[in-house]
Amino acid sequence: MSDKPSVLFVCVHNAGRSQMAAAWLTHLAGDRVEVRSAGSNPGTAVNPAAVEAMAEVGIDISAQTPKILTVDAVKESDVCITMGCGDTCPVFPGKRYLDWKLEDPAGQGVEAVRPIRDEIKTLIEGLIKEIAPETTA
Repeated sequence: MSDKPSVLFVCVHNAGRSQMAAAWLTHLAGDRVEVRSAGSNPGTAVNPAAVEAMAEVGIDISAQTPKILTVDAVKESDVCITMGCGDTCPVFPGKRYLDWKLEDPAGQGVEAVRPIRDEIKTLIEGLIKEIAPETTA
């Protein structure tokens, strides 16, 4: 088990919100946090509008693929965050569970996805301050 905090992002298709959240956390926290994402009914590919919106801020998620949510992924995570899509995670004692109410980017163009991307970034910045603040040595 790692000494750094681990976060699991969950949305049904693991194709939009959870992929953007995982990418933001990886980008902003670097190796200070272990990052996972998954869905209960994963899509076949990451939402192209999410890929485009993230590319606009210099983050490439084009190689990511939706993954199935497993009990092990939840067990191995300190924080499990659902994305306001009605998905639920298996509940284990000692885990922190959050639900971020975010609009679904499915079927929307990049113009509609940009504000969702930006809202996710703000939530991620707050999460990092809580679980993995930068330390000055």
